[in-house]
Amino acid sequence: MPDTPLPARPGALDPFKSNVFRNVWLATLVANLGSLIQGVGAAWMMTSIASSADLVALVQAAATLPIMLFSLISGALADNYNRRTIMLIAQAFMLVVSAVLALLAYAGMITPWVLLAFTFLIGCGTALQNPSIQAAVGDMVPRSQVPAAVSLNAMSFNITRSVGPAIGGIIVAAAGAAAAFAVNAVSYLALIAVLLRWKLETPKSHLPRESLGLAISAGLRYVAMSPNIEKVLLRGFVFGFAAISTLALLPLVARDLVGGGPLLYGVLFGAYGVGAIGGAFLGGRLRGMIENEWITRIGFVAFAVSATIQALSATAWLTCIGLLIGGVAWVLTLALFNVTVQLSTPRWVVGRAMSIYQMAIFGGMALGSWVWGMVAESHGPAEALLASAALMLVGAAIGFFIRLPGYTELNLDPLNRWREPSVALDLRARSGPIVIAIEYTIREEDLHEFLDAMAERRRIRRRDGARQWTLSRDLENPQLWVETYHTPTWHEYVRHNMRTTHSDAIVGDTLRRLHAGPEPIKVRRMIERPTDWAASQDQLKPMVDIHGSS
Repeated sequence: MPDTPLPARPGALDPFKSNVFRNVWLATLVANLGSLIQGVGAAWMMTSIASSADLVALVQAAATLPIMLFSLISGALADNYNRRTIMLIAQAFMLVVSAVLALLAYAGMITPWVLLAFTFLIGCGTALQNPSIQAAVGDMVPRSQVPAAVSLNAMSFNITRSVGPAIGGIIVAAAGAAAAFAVNAVSYLALIAVLLRWKLETPKSHLPRESLGLAISAGLRYVAMSPNIEKVLLRGFVFGFAAISTLALLPLVARDLVGGGPLLYGVLFGAYGVGAIGGAFLGGRLRGMIENEWITRIGFVAFAVSATIQALSATAWLTCIGLLIGGVAWVLTLALFNVTVQLSTPRWVVGRAMSIYQMAIFGGMALGSWVWGMVAESHGPAEALLASAALMLVGAAIGFFIRLPGYTELNLDPLNRWREPSVALDLRARSGPIVIAIEYTIREEDLHEFLDAMAERRRIRRRDGARQWTLSRDLENPQLWVETYHTPTWHEYVRHNMRTTHSDAIVGDTLRRLHAGPEPIKVRRMIERPTDWAASQDQLKPMVDIHGSS
């Protein structure tokens, strides 16, 4: 079936009709509140025990660096194991780390590097959880509700962002950073309880799990052969690098540019969260009115305005206005990036695609936190914010050369048309390499359309795991064309074909229409063999299907 524009959007609150989504959303709200309170405690504690601006900014870098380093592994785990189990492990790990951090803080044993180390460990738990929880959106709601669910998840985080930092500031001012760390440890319990009750049903497969190395390489290959996702990664990295200046330098803005303490820092952070809630509601409306590229440009420019206001303001109310604008731009842009990746990815690889997307975003954030901290240390926070604003304008201008795709309703459900063939050799799962040759008869007048279709076929084949793809033309019969590709093993050949989606089938249908031979398209499946006779022998058997249909 052809790709068509998205139909009328489901209601913004429709995902709440799913009990699982609603319960996870509410529990995540509590966990996000704890994380933000912990972030306020860590950032303000660092301003108290360290004198340099770069160490203050490194708190944000320590929280985001693990997501860049480990998300790809987490994405491979999310696509090959039960996502609910992975989320439970991550939540339990972060609970233990947060509890130990609180005890050390109460004991007065926190140094700048100890604080950074524990912040890094909490970031590792986030890195383990994020691909699974992002990919699980499609397990909780229908695909048509994914954009609304992503916006609601963004709203959940930013509802807590609007009040969490202020609460965190009150807790830190009244009881110290150790109390903030203890609150964070308790906040994980709600989501753990919800996940324990969720019975996630995973599709059954007769194929074994991919090894971690193969799963990672398959995810990288899929993204590398998906131009729409690559555009999101580039724009997302630039946005994360530039926009993190606000969060990384906010403690310094509160202390040095506005002249406040932890309570004012929490209020400023809360203003940012209020703006982000507005961005979550505004994003759904804008997606129905203007194209994605213009929304992205608006997000970049709005953040440049936000950073400029913060840099030049000396009053809390004006800085709050700048942060409101920044919060709107933050959610507007990142939610659009997130939905674009999810709608461009089939379920078998969505965890890895989301992990690579998060690596780009959080890699930009981690690098940006360090860079803007160094600039603030040498030139001051105002100058660092102005420099990030200039980079934001560059990010908007990139859109004139690398445009984001619009939303289309790609049917990325498995086609399930292919059936494992009967073979005469006694193949085993690891038998290989397998060589596939497909013969087409193409009239001269159809040659241009055929080559266009084969260019897309090449991208799809390589994206789904084929190797050494070639297209050849017979010298004696110019109407005869042969497509050839390899897979390492028979199981990888089966897996390759099981990944075909309804959207991919458009190319196959085109090629069948263009085939002009008297017989159907001929597919030859072969196994490479060494020239040594003993090594090349396989036991012949009757032509029966030993593998079964899929």
